[in-house]
Amino acid sequence: MQSNGAIRIHHCVKKGKMMNGLKKGVNLGGWMSQCDYSKERLDHFITDRDFEKIASWGVDHVRLPIDYNVIQNEDMSFKEDGLARIEGAVALAKKHGLKLVLDLHKTLGYSFDKGEQESGFFENEKYQENFYRVWEELAGRFGSDPETVYLELLNEVTDESYLEPWNRIWKTCVARIRRIAPDSWILIGSYNYNAVSTLQYLDPPADKKMIYNFHCYEPFKFTHQGAYWTDAIDRDARPSFAESGASEAYYDELFASAIEKAEKEGVSLYCGEYGVIDVASPEDALSWFRTIHAAFEKYGIARCAWSYKEMDFGISDARMDGVRDELISVL
Repeated sequence: MQSNGAIRIHHCVKKGKMMNGLKKGVNLGGWMSQCDYSKERLDHFITDRDFEKIASWGVDHVRLPIDYNVIQNEDMSFKEDGLARIEGAVALAKKHGLKLVLDLHKTLGYSFDKGEQESGFFENEKYQENFYRVWEELAGRFGSDPETVYLELLNEVTDESYLEPWNRIWKTCVARIRRIAPDSWILIGSYNYNAVSTLQYLDPPADKKMIYNFHCYEPFKFTHQGAYWTDAIDRDARPSFAESGASEAYYDELFASAIEKAEKEGVSLYCGEYGVIDVASPEDALSWFRTIHAAFEKYGIARCAWSYKEMDFGISDARMDGVRDELISVL
């Protein structure tokens, strides 16, 4: 049985979800980010047929991660062909009745992936000014369609030491975007890779058209079993869903501080990434999706699964054929 406080929070956050227009979506990871940036990749990894398929799944939006070098040259001038690619993605989303979350996955001087060799952003005013310029450019191109394109400032701030400068940077960026795109929805996340538990430490939103964004791959030992890019878990361990510890009570506790923060600030919550690595069995992955989706529905949290295709998490990959229909039904 829920306490009166839990019922009150549930009601408030559900209301917020309806206000921002997002409910459920799928990430287009690996298209304009975390890739080789070849013309072949950019032209053919995701096409009109993919947008058509995603729309047929009954979702209402896609999230498009982009890296700054897709739209900027080394001298920080803008690449018209890169910007045109984003415009093309927006056009395909609209064609198929989808909204699009435009996510800056990597900016000059910063990447969540230490292997990218980007550093200095949180200390370097030149890099920060470039970040603002990027968002002014994107706001100028897409801010006139706020009901279709949502603006996600930066993917996965990592270290806690970045929190203070990040609070300053995102507020400055929002102010500069608002001169151009006063009505656009803007998403921000906190540190520790957009952990839901760290949202409580963000400064209050700048206005009422902001969304708190988090990522959830918990329990990490289950969703990332065998992952070659992290030392945070035993790579040789293969926990089943039954051994993962995921449950309704687990997510109640995990989401509690973020739900309280969202209620206090009057904004809604969005889980911009969640998923299960392809090392886990499809059946176990489906059980995890069912469990976390029940929590999203309980608290009215919008979400976007990682990822549509490949990237070690692909929902459309052949290995998921036996469970995909059921998985899609609970997205």
